[in-house]
Amino acid sequence: MTVLDDRIEMADSSGELTLDTMFEWVETMPVPEGYKVEIVGGNIFMAPQRDTHWDIIADIYDQLRTKYPRKRVKSDVRVDYPGHLNGFASDVTVMAEGAVKNEKGLWRYQDVEFVAEVISRKTGANDYGPKKDAYAAAGVPVYLIVDPYTGRWHLHTKPKDGEYRGELSLDFGDEIDLTGTVVGLVLETGEFPRD
Repeated sequence: MTVLDDRIEMADSSGELTLDTMFEWVETMPVPEGYKVEIVGGNIFMAPQRDTHWDIIADIYDQLRTKYPRKRVKSDVRVDYPGHLNGFASDVTVMAEGAVKNEKGLWRYQDVEFVAEVISRKTGANDYGPKKDAYAAAGVPVYLIVDPYTGRWHLHTKPKDGEYRGELSLDFGDEIDLTGTVVGLVLETGEFPRD
């Protein structure tokens, strides 16, 4: 058992475990450079960022920047979502115009208009499962999953009662038409690399 395990056990038994406490622990951990850390359902996940992963994130970011100012497009910035201890650092997030941070200095999930997650082999189940559920519960209007292993993207829209009612999956090379959503543009996927 490590010191971190002892801290988690103590916090669990005292009922004090919070996202802030867990992120404080993460900040003191020796996280290797190039790794992304998130808390999903009270579990801490670390995943390395690969070239393919970053290239897709950068491509999506660049396309969104044709419409949105830089201050509205975020990457790897913590947002706390509904559910048990969900502190995500999404690959790409678009904040609503006029969004403001909460009293803790964090962006509010209520102001998130778009999220894109690029699948990593070891944490992909989170993007398809508990994170998708949390985004739907939060009412995030557009959630995009990009999977470089299958060469497919999965668009989730129309959140209602904690689930997405609109779903579309197509291949890299097929346009992601977001003109009927709050995003209001088309994303090109022809240059998304595969793993």
